[in-house]
Amino acid sequence: MGFHDLYRMSSHAVITNHQQQVLLLKATYANQAWGLPGGGLDVGETIHQALLRECQEELGCTVEIAYLSGVYYHSAVNSHAFIFRCYLPEQAQIKLSDEHSAYEWFNLDELTDVQQKRVQDCLSFQGMVQSASF
Repeated sequence: MGFHDLYRMSSHAVITNHQQQVLLLKATYANQAWGLPGGGLDVGETIHQALLRECQEELGCTVEIAYLSGVYYHSAVNSHAFIFRCYLPEQAQIKLSDEHSAYEWFNLDELTDVQQKRVQDCLSFQGMVQSASF
């Protein structure tokens, strides 16, 4: 990579409810898409630190990280996304930041193809981190 190339990394949480629905947040920026909680790494942060910080900012609560399930390259944004299986504390109350206007629990078949791949890999984790390019 060249010195002035723009390259990103992000960490995201796969969180499910008792019905195995996946938590997505609706962004208030860009194309206002639905996505997994998480976001970009700050300079000097580890992927775990970024995930914990982003989830605290976006959900208003601390998540429990279970495992890293996958690393995915997204050519449209020149970025690698680290996907983690996470859990909300039992009594957690989600309080969204200004970055998101809503949260909702989605069935797996309601997710985009890319989201489905990342979430399916996470939920069927067998101890080997997956990777793919989109």
